[in-house]
Amino acid sequence: MMRWLLGLTMALLMVGPAMAQPWDVTEGDHVIDDFRFEDGRTLPELRLHYRTLGQPQRDAQGRVTNAVMVLHGTGGTGAQFLRPQFADELFGPGQPLDIGRYYVILPDNIGHGGSSKPSDGLRARFPEYTYDDMVEAQRRLLVEGLGVDHLRLLMGTSMGCMHAFVWGERHPDFAQALMPLACQPTEIAGRNRLWRAMLMDAIRSDPAWLNGDYEAQPTQGLRTAADLLMLVGAGPMAMQVELPDRDTTDAWLAEQLPQRVAGLDANDLWYQVNASRDYDPSADLEAIAVPVTWINSADDFINPPELGLAEHYAPRIAQGRYVLIPASPETRGHGTHTWARFWRDELVALLERSEP
Repeated sequence: MMRWLLGLTMALLMVGPAMAQPWDVTEGDHVIDDFRFEDGRTLPELRLHYRTLGQPQRDAQGRVTNAVMVLHGTGGTGAQFLRPQFADELFGPGQPLDIGRYYVILPDNIGHGGSSKPSDGLRARFPEYTYDDMVEAQRRLLVEGLGVDHLRLLMGTSMGCMHAFVWGERHPDFAQALMPLACQPTEIAGRNRLWRAMLMDAIRSDPAWLNGDYEAQPTQGLRTAADLLMLVGAGPMAMQVELPDRDTTDAWLAEQLPQRVAGLDANDLWYQVNASRDYDPSADLEAIAVPVTWINSADDFINPPELGLAEHYAPRIAQGRYVLIPASPETRGHGTHTWARFWRDELVALLERSEP
């Protein structure tokens, strides 16, 4: 598989390189009874799956002091952060998030991975969750499930990047530092909204959709969805180098598309993309009180820098630093967020400037 697509935050993240080294990972589930969603609906049991690396360290009062939470993007899971381009750059001895020093928490968000999701059985009767619902579930996992009421650092990629802004406003004292990667702190509109709306329309316009009660996946709609996901997540310069002519490009697509469609569930994907519908933290950015390093990449189709949004919003974050990674044949478009070598030094600097 081509490297420039491996960081894509969508369900395509299910496909990727094997881990370069085995990590000592603990997995578990936290069940929240009678979880109430923003729309007023309630699930009797909301399951949140998670992975952890390292061990919690506690102060004299028993409070965990070394927790780091990393949040995945739309369609992903916490497992994506065990891939070498992320884990092998950050989690080893002497590295920025050395698991001998930090307690790293990798949740699967609502609707994703091993957590509660439509394909578990409710299908299109599953509550239409929002980013605020997802953040509240993350908070309850930390506090009620893992006994963590303070984070040394909260990182997030793509959707997780947007969650980081929500966290900073809703719970300004919970995390000591924030590192959002690959998003904007504003309403999803324009081209960013269009591709999401097109994807959702393609799924529900498929005659096999059957109001979400399909017996077989609506593959016509999912093929369009997979096409869009491949396009919006790719790095254009690397793509041009690695797909230099028509025949190579067509052959690659013919090979990749069936594999990617096979890993998708239509209800799950529709809900995952729809969850962004009311995201807009732009009004309360001044509420973010901790050091922030916000990073985007110049070749990101989803967050194009020419819109000037970062220049508008970044000055409103009191301790904020905005970094734009230049485009190159080595960057991965939107997926640059998961390739830590491009921004590892910024993480080190953020940890240093957020020391108490």
